[in-house]
Amino acid sequence: MAGRVAVIQFPGTNCEMETLRAVKHVGLEGDIVRWNEPEHKLRSYDGFIIPGGFAHQDRVRAGVIAAKDPVMAVLTEEAEKGKPIVGICNGCQVLTESGLIPGLEPGRVEMAMARNRMENRWGFYHRFVYIRRMPETPDCAISVSIGENDIIALPIAHSEGRFATTDEKLLKAIEERQLPCFIYTDRKGNTAVKFPDNPNGAMFNLASLSNRAGNVVGIMPHPERAIFRWNLAPIDTKTPNIHSGYNIFKSLKQYIEKVS
Repeated sequence: MAGRVAVIQFPGTNCEMETLRAVKHVGLEGDIVRWNEPEHKLRSYDGFIIPGGFAHQDRVRAGVIAAKDPVMAVLTEEAEKGKPIVGICNGCQVLTESGLIPGLEPGRVEMAMARNRMENRWGFYHRFVYIRRMPETPDCAISVSIGENDIIALPIAHSEGRFATTDEKLLKAIEERQLPCFIYTDRKGNTAVKFPDNPNGAMFNLASLSNRAGNVVGIMPHPERAIFRWNLAPIDTKTPNIHSGYNIFKSLKQYIEKVS
């Protein structure tokens, strides 16, 4: 039986349909589940995705209100059981604000998804970017089927996507424990040096970050918006090893099959 994934819909979420389509396309079962559904319904799923959008209109700051919602307490308990939780864009902001990533000190908000830092512009930014796995990084819930030399081309669409912290101990811990899942690169897979390859100024070129167990992971680019090869039409796909977002969701499927 295929694993079942709950795509969590907060007020203001706007990527739930694309995310559910991607879940089903790789052979998983899934449902769009509202944030205020009963706990027993949520606990029946094998994994969870918090999709993109503007949960609760991103009031105060992106993701912070959703992060304090009672549903996140349920997801935290399910994560402790080993179930995967993936946050995409706004979902990544929610996971950061809830303390689930990087999660080195449970219950503490350790990082911010700060405003983009870009050359000669500010605010919301949308374009295709390239990401790849960090070399020798352990598998996380969305990287199981992705090789170290694979380049994933995905669109970004955010104004607060910069992984940031002033905690030097945390930075060292992230580096030593190999928590990044993906980093920004150029189209040849070389580590991004500056804007626009790093589209928001994220430290360590972080496009994605996981917890220590690898089952909770946030990713700022949108794999659900580039699930099919034809979604990559706006970019040059002649470079070898460029892939769509399909393998992100395929990895989630394999991870669920492994831990279920």
